[in-house]
Amino acid sequence: MQKLKIIVSGRVQGVGFRFGCIQLAQQYGIYGRVWNNPDGTVGILAQAEDAVALQSFVTAVRKGPTPFAKVTYLEAIADNSELFSDFKIV
Repeated sequence: MQKLKIIVSGRVQGVGFRFGCIQLAQQYGIYGRVWNNPDGTVGILAQAEDAVALQSFVTAVRKGPTPFAKVTYLEAIADNSELFSDFKIV
């Protein structure tokens, strides 16, 4: 299982970003969690069996999952979090 912790900065809160991430996760077969951070960033835990699908998800998130989002910075690092069986907002 490939696992990433992703932090996204920019115009990512109040623009449907987390809901857009759910749609992307369904499209690419990604499991995990997405949440707003108090500092205005969005955090994502993303997991997939397929490394290519996970990388495609990251690329799509970087482009912005909604037309109103504008990502200015994205950091993705390897993670060892628990395994998830779905993708949801927390």
